[in-house]
Amino acid sequence: MSRSARRRHARSRDPRGHWRLLALTLPLVFAALLFEGWTIHEVDAAKTRRPCTRPVPRAVDESGPVLRRLGAEKVSSAAAPPRTVALTYDGGPDPEWTPRLLDLLRKHHARATFFVFGAQAARHPDLIRRILDEGHEIGSNTYTGADLGSSSRVRFAMELALTRKTLAGTAGIRTSLLRMPLTSQVDTLCGAEGKAARSAAADGHVLVAADRPDRDPARGLIRQFSQTELAYQETEKLLDDPHADRFTTVTDAVGMPPAHTRVTAFERWQGRGLNWTVTAGNTFTHVMTWVLVVAGALGLLRLLMLTFFARAHVRRLTRLRPGAPWLREVGAPVTVLVPAYNEEAGIESTVRSLLASTHPHLEIIVIDDGSTDRTADLATRIDDPRVRVIRQPNSGKAAALNTGLANASYGIVVMVDADTVFEADALHRLIQPLAHPAVGAVSGNTKVGNRRGLLGRWQHLEYVFGFNLDRRMFEVLECMPTVPGAIGAFRRDALMGVGGVSEDTLAEDTDLTMTMWRAGWRVVYEESAVAWTEVPTSLRQLWRQRYRWCYGTLQAMGKHRGAVLEVGPAGRFARRGLTYLTLFQVILPLLAPVVDLFAVYGVLFTDPVRSTGVWLGFLTVQLLCAGYALRLDGERLRTLWSLPLQLFVYRQLMYLVVIQSVVALLLGTRLRWHRMQRSGTAASEQLRQPIAARQLPLR
Repeated sequence: MSRSARRRHARSRDPRGHWRLLALTLPLVFAALLFEGWTIHEVDAAKTRRPCTRPVPRAVDESGPVLRRLGAEKVSSAAAPPRTVALTYDGGPDPEWTPRLLDLLRKHHARATFFVFGAQAARHPDLIRRILDEGHEIGSNTYTGADLGSSSRVRFAMELALTRKTLAGTAGIRTSLLRMPLTSQVDTLCGAEGKAARSAAADGHVLVAADRPDRDPARGLIRQFSQTELAYQETEKLLDDPHADRFTTVTDAVGMPPAHTRVTAFERWQGRGLNWTVTAGNTFTHVMTWVLVVAGALGLLRLLMLTFFARAHVRRLTRLRPGAPWLREVGAPVTVLVPAYNEEAGIESTVRSLLASTHPHLEIIVIDDGSTDRTADLATRIDDPRVRVIRQPNSGKAAALNTGLANASYGIVVMVDADTVFEADALHRLIQPLAHPAVGAVSGNTKVGNRRGLLGRWQHLEYVFGFNLDRRMFEVLECMPTVPGAIGAFRRDALMGVGGVSEDTLAEDTDLTMTMWRAGWRVVYEESAVAWTEVPTSLRQLWRQRYRWCYGTLQAMGKHRGAVLEVGPAGRFARRGLTYLTLFQVILPLLAPVVDLFAVYGVLFTDPVRSTGVWLGFLTVQLLCAGYALRLDGERLRTLWSLPLQLFVYRQLMYLVVIQSVVALLLGTRLRWHRMQRSGTAASEQLRQPIAARQLPLR
């Protein structure tokens, strides 16, 4: 093997930098979603308290509402003095009602204590700073408002610690005041709540309950409000009560030292980091909600488009499309080009299937591209004058095809991969659309031969549901982007007119098809021309194959992007075909991994019934469309059982292929040819199918 051949077919090193970026990004996204779900949707958090099994201790029941030390037998408490009202507000800060309450308090020169949720404080730091700037006091109402008495130890500690960090990052303060959620007067600190209250007091918190709402302000009052319209109205009424002389904070009312102490610079930066994380997570979930809607709409739109245009394709088969029965039958001689590099496993099957063709006049040119195995020898050994073998130094598939094109004897050229087995009538059916003078190329129907394993079944579904259904739509819209290398027919003069097969991209078939459109030729799909191909049998081989395909397709899209400004068939192809590829084969796969992650987030943290229902609904639509595609291709429906499993492994692999291809292209990585190991099983499924099931009517 020559040095150039070794260089060309050497295994390339995939770029590693973007894998590190992806490995870092996805865990960060997952961590942000997990934290968002834990804090906002309260996994492990109770929103209703357990009923008390015994009353509060007598010492607590007879204490004032401000509990500085809380023991089983001894309590240190305080209450507001006569004609003094300590206004307290739970929850929030609320972006609507907190500013209104602050305006009302400022109007009456009153001060109050706001017991805030840490999660809300992280989202509205400006309101926290305004509360402090206007002389009010801040206390903790825990991070999410979870019932501390019913929470686990971890949840209990996190509810208090996260609130401290949030306030440190938002305002640079630590507060000693705590109001336990779902509590009001001291007699509600019973059972599990009492145990949680003692733990919080032991941790240095001053617990603040409230007096009964009907208590006369003349006796002194600590009043508890939420942050709602009703609270605003009640506050307004209380501020005008003639029995109260002073409206102030809790600590000022009971003569305690100020609740706020300054934190260290390190604690403040810790808090800011937490707040940034919360803000990023919140922003991400909001953005992803819209991305999920857009991606879902795109996915559903694609399915509907495929089904609609496939049906339109079926309706026009005998009426409007080129190659319909009213056109003359094409019986011209055909040159078949078979480029091959180390294809000894399948080259004989490929050539013999072509020789068995019902088309009467053909020549087969096998171009051995510097193979190091017995590929050329096996092809030469086939004793048939219609077969020619050309050996050349290794130069790549495009160069091999150009060599064959230069040696072709006839005006119709069919290009075939060396791992493909043709049906007996496939060649004749494939060239029939060339009867129309505007048609320059024809794509055949590629089927998966080795489909017995799960990976083979997944690829079989992709070929039928994805590739072939796509081609029906592309023909109706006149924007076929690819005539596959496995089975495609061309006019030789059209190929020579565009300069042959270009070596500019790794997807030479896609590049050539787009070039044909830009030269003014039409490209159609002949679904009755069936060829059986061998697909990868391992995830590693599949990855390498699809990586090359996707990378090459992106190269071709970039090369022909200027066609969107052209007129005629070229502009029509570009505006439809390139737009479709960009939306559904680039953008949608790029969004899909995070969308799937967000869908799991929805099941775990938001509404599992709704999220699961949406997922099952989308899966049902996919199953219906896939069933329709199988029916159109004359395939058995029983393969559909593997489609749901495809969503968990196969689809994720395809998404990662697109991600790596896009990043590699942006980084300017040069990708070499990735060759698949063949086993010669392309015709295994063809041989098992009944002959009647394989025969489609010739139109």
